[in-house]
Amino acid sequence: MADSKDVNGDNQEEVLSGKKLERASLLDSGEDFEMLKDMEDDVDEDLPPLEDAGGGQKKNNVAKDAAKSDVNADQTPTQTEEWLDVLSNGQLKKKVLEPGAGPDSRPQRGQNVTIHLKTSLTDGTVVDEQPDLSFTLGDGDVIQALDLTVQLMETNEKALVEVGAKYAYGALGSSSPAIPPNADLTLEVQLLSVADAPDQELMPPSERINLANKKRERGNVHYQHADYAFAINSYGIALQITEASSRVDISEQEEEELLDMKVKCLNNMAAAQLKLDHYDAALRSCVSVLAHQPDNVKALFRKGKVLALQGETAEAIRTLKSALKLEPSNKTIHAELSKLVKKHSEQKGAEQAMYKKMLGNPTNASVQKHSAKSSWGLSWKWLFGATAVAIGGVALSVVIAARN
Repeated sequence: MADSKDVNGDNQEEVLSGKKLERASLLDSGEDFEMLKDMEDDVDEDLPPLEDAGGGQKKNNVAKDAAKSDVNADQTPTQTEEWLDVLSNGQLKKKVLEPGAGPDSRPQRGQNVTIHLKTSLTDGTVVDEQPDLSFTLGDGDVIQALDLTVQLMETNEKALVEVGAKYAYGALGSSSPAIPPNADLTLEVQLLSVADAPDQELMPPSERINLANKKRERGNVHYQHADYAFAINSYGIALQITEASSRVDISEQEEEELLDMKVKCLNNMAAAQLKLDHYDAALRSCVSVLAHQPDNVKALFRKGKVLALQGETAEAIRTLKSALKLEPSNKTIHAELSKLVKKHSEQKGAEQAMYKKMLGNPTNASVQKHSAKSSWGLSWKWLFGATAVAIGGVALSVVIAARN
């Protein structure tokens, strides 16, 4: 598999040339996500890619298929003549070319294996050959076709594998090795050795850091191919490595490097969780980052996005304001914050209008009440005045009559 270039979320395997390649370069093996620029309005320019975090298209079917078809030695896939249909769907077939050391020599998930691999297109063009490719079986370190078929092989066995694009490099293909988009492949595989994975508690810290980084970079490749469930799995494995207890001496600097790796994995994991609309999980990942690095702008920004998607607009605004204080010139945070403030203002206006409608118009009612009081007061004054005039008239008549 291709090693990543120094450019978070998605060893960075470049996929295609031109615009597709630019879109694919979403992740950074050095810092977490690349600062994206000059992209669509809903794509973050300066922060991790959250372009369709609110429900973008999720390429999750492959992950589900692989989970359903997790093959082991006790299962019996469909076998037609000498070909074994591993998934019983015609997309992954295996044929033994040279037998191995027997069923007891088959590897188990979690073990480290080394294989000789020759990759060809269906027209016979050899695009890659690796004489000693090593990986951990079941960790998603390689294409799914290898993870699923190698566990069915015996040590020293050589097999031919025909694999559909879905279980190889998918719709994007690969630049290294040079695989076109949607390409079916033929793999010639020989299982050279099987060994137990090393005890992480006894690993030197530098080896743990390197191993965690490889798993994280593999997660980046899955992210590039929109295989977000597999990306989360790889990031989770990397996290376990960083969090494993150590029975060997570890320096303060190595502890900081492990913590930095943990933060990168959590940040990347949050992005992948957002892609799958797993908002609660993404929020937990962001909170974990901020527990270690309270001023992590990317985690603050992503937390604000999650809160907004969950309808917690006021809290999202407060979180984004915290991010903006750390990076006042960040246009992406400015844009997101302005959008939320406007939305919050519109929501408050709508609520006030609703309350007025429910309770009536208190202003008009008070005016009417005041008007009624004023009219009542004027009526009494008029009546009192008229009565006084009448009494005065009668008295005057009596006086005049008396004089006459």
